[in-house]
Amino acid sequence: MEVAVNLELKTLNIRQDITYYNTSNDSLISIVLNDWNNAFSDKNTPLAKRFSDEFYRGFHLAKAAERGNTTILSLTDSDNMALEWERTDKNPDFVVVKLNRKLHPGEKIDLHLVYIAKIPSDKFTRYGFDQNGGMNLKNWFLSPARFENHRFMKYNNFNLDDIANASTNYEVNIKIPNKYSITTDLNLISKDETNVDFSTYFFSGNDRTDFNFFIEKQNSFRSYENGSVEVLTNLKNKKITEIQKAIIINRVVSFASAFIGKYPHEKITVSQTDYDRNPFYGLNQLPSFISPFSDDFIFEITFLKTYLNNYLKNSLKLDPRKDNWVYDGIQIYSMMKFMEENHLDQKMLGRLSDMKLFKSYNITNLTFNEQYSYYYMLMARKNLDQPLGDPKNTLIKFNEQIASKYRAGLSLSYLDDYLNYDIVPESVQEFYSLNKTAQTNRYDFEKILSKNSNKNIDWFFNTIIDSRDIIDYKFSNVSRTKDSVQFQIKNKTNNFVPIPVYGIKKNEVVFKKWVEPKNNDSIYEFDRKKADKIVLNYDNEVPEYNLRNNWKSLKSLVITNRPIKFNFAKDLEDPYYNQILYIPTLTYNLYDGITPGVRFHNKTILDKPFTFDVNPAYSIKAGTISGSSAFVWSEYYRNSTLYNVRYSISQNYFHYAPDATYLRLNPMVQFRIREQNFRDNRKQLILFRQVIVNREDSKYITDNSKPNYSVFNARYSNTKTELIDHFSYMNDLQFGGNFGKIAGEVEYRRLFENNHRLNLRLYAGTFLYNTTNSDYFSFGLDRPTDYMFDYNFYGRSESTGFFSQQFVMAEGGFKSKLAPAYANQWMTTLNASYSIWNWVEVYGDIGLMKSKHQSENFVYDSGIRLNLVPDYFELYFPVYSNNGWEISQNKYNEKIRFVITLSPKTLVNLFTRKWF
Repeated sequence: MEVAVNLELKTLNIRQDITYYNTSNDSLISIVLNDWNNAFSDKNTPLAKRFSDEFYRGFHLAKAAERGNTTILSLTDSDNMALEWERTDKNPDFVVVKLNRKLHPGEKIDLHLVYIAKIPSDKFTRYGFDQNGGMNLKNWFLSPARFENHRFMKYNNFNLDDIANASTNYEVNIKIPNKYSITTDLNLISKDETNVDFSTYFFSGNDRTDFNFFIEKQNSFRSYENGSVEVLTNLKNKKITEIQKAIIINRVVSFASAFIGKYPHEKITVSQTDYDRNPFYGLNQLPSFISPFSDDFIFEITFLKTYLNNYLKNSLKLDPRKDNWVYDGIQIYSMMKFMEENHLDQKMLGRLSDMKLFKSYNITNLTFNEQYSYYYMLMARKNLDQPLGDPKNTLIKFNEQIASKYRAGLSLSYLDDYLNYDIVPESVQEFYSLNKTAQTNRYDFEKILSKNSNKNIDWFFNTIIDSRDIIDYKFSNVSRTKDSVQFQIKNKTNNFVPIPVYGIKKNEVVFKKWVEPKNNDSIYEFDRKKADKIVLNYDNEVPEYNLRNNWKSLKSLVITNRPIKFNFAKDLEDPYYNQILYIPTLTYNLYDGITPGVRFHNKTILDKPFTFDVNPAYSIKAGTISGSSAFVWSEYYRNSTLYNVRYSISQNYFHYAPDATYLRLNPMVQFRIREQNFRDNRKQLILFRQVIVNREDSKYITDNSKPNYSVFNARYSNTKTELIDHFSYMNDLQFGGNFGKIAGEVEYRRLFENNHRLNLRLYAGTFLYNTTNSDYFSFGLDRPTDYMFDYNFYGRSESTGFFSQQFVMAEGGFKSKLAPAYANQWMTTLNASYSIWNWVEVYGDIGLMKSKHQSENFVYDSGIRLNLVPDYFELYFPVYSNNGWEISQNKYNEKIRFVITLSPKTLVNLFTRKWF
């Protein structure tokens, strides 16, 4: 390639010659070239849709100048004959070149290309042009795609660093302005500085699938020489010296070379960009001033993770998308071994583990390597884990970046322990060596593991790698004598894999034996060696679903409950205790005032089948006890689209008026349904509940409704949401003693290419029967009566004043207060809003409503909506409605409506939705 860099236009002018050798056994009529830079060309590419799926707004809101593309000017063969080529709108990130003749096995062909690569901004993926005038170049040129199993790998760019390029020899001439420097992992052959304005660099690299260019005004990279490789890095850490960095880098490089194999190239780059794209989660969440780790340890882990990632990506000739588990497995497994060799006693939370304040927390007692299991288990307990062998692009974001990556490393560590600590390391080295001479895939690695093992390990690939089957063992029929212990192991999931049995005496291991259960009837007998407890999977070698049932006391075989342990705030699950967590709470409504309380619950970081949450509180304004509680039982179905059934009963006791309390009991069962594709954002919910309400009489409330009532409610909702499109449908059926009603709601949101948003909502409801004599159960036009106490109204009984202006999008959804405000027969409304600038929108509502013995009413309103944080913080300013020009009427400030959500959990969901 001859490349001229234009930093002002953010373009690369490229003249490229490709000599393509057909090393396959197939005759080729076309060649596929990866063009991942063109994935940034518009808002409808597969990459753009991926951003939308993960609720990333930056690309959709970007200016045209910030996006990238590739413009091909000419494409010819060695006879300068034009070649026909195709790049479709559906697949803009690869080019299919149609050859003028068949390319038979062993033959070669020359392609000549001239094209312009417009580089995108680095704010989308951290690759591209930056604000300082430089460029971080990755996947910027046209490259031959990997050929395997009689076909080219035609992969779209999903921002996963998994481009499948053919192994290639590169020669690159690149011309950049003199005031800029360039850093790359290619070898520098020569440099021409004769031009006053530009310098031309000549680089080469053989047998590579990719390389990087970093073009900067001021070179941020430092070079560190190790006997086998030159490391170029700009990882940030100003708190340690260059000597400390050199020692750490040498330690990591030497470890990787000894443990995996010698790096096949002369140079490797380890950039801050690489780390920021794949950080060590946990470390990257902590601000530096509270970091529990030393500065040199943080740099070491940061460098270790990034170095191993680049080391393996540049060395292994796997399909990075389809065979991703092998990359992840070797990387995390190597990290675990490095920690065992160099930081065996390091804890997951570093120095916090030494503080007396945190000694009772299980999370502070875990070693650094034990955290990997909990990140995987976080997803398994949510029934969101996916098979390790699945292609990378099918994984939800948390699995792709964290859970599946960590489980892959844990799985190799598990196999390593089972095979006695030599087979797996030797197999990794053998597989690494194979990649120096051949294109490989995951099955080559699996064949090497099976060949080197003296045991049958088919279970490892079938259960651990290619399925999401869970593992859960427990003891049964335990008996013991002074010298021996006898037991059976019950398999709760019928997935039989090896598991270790430990004998423990005073928290010290006195024996460890691997067993290989084939059924639930096998009886095992071991020398007791004075053990007072036997434990399955004590060091968590096996990725087991539930560790709470893994131990048995030998002091007494009578079933004993785990002791209770209280912890403040939050903790990881401790399998040896019943944990009760407590934390102060503070809520508010107009009648209870500020309401402090203490929340007691058993919700550890990992989900569990049964949870309770009890929150007694004291209403300062009312001077009475109040609070809430909930008890939930969840059942997960792992191989069904009906993936979760949740049974619950909840209770709330607060004031609904200045002088009156309400008690709500809410027994409920929910059925949750998802698509087979976990990345599909469509979710369905079927809900059945009985809402039982007892209210005290109040002299302030005169609605003629019965103070005590019960409502049966059945509801179905179907929601598919992403950044660009949101569609939801809800159907609701209610039966009370004196009424029955059915309602439906359809909501649609669309973010257009001009970055304006349209919101539409259609609501329709009718009574099946209604013998009530008040509007308490009627459809509300601008504010529901909330007789089932579902909404967080701060002043639910207020008809005037500030708290009456709180708006909840329910039932009629009107913002202006119109008369009549209720319908006791039927109601249909349409709510719409459209953004005119940033978060400023215009809204309008129209509707028809009908009450008994009255004619239909046509209602409408309109105004301005400040949609600061959708559904969480909004303001509505009425302009014109059935009331006339509201903006010119008296007391306009009392007509303004607001949405404010104070629930931290609700707000957190806004930011975590992209991960799950």
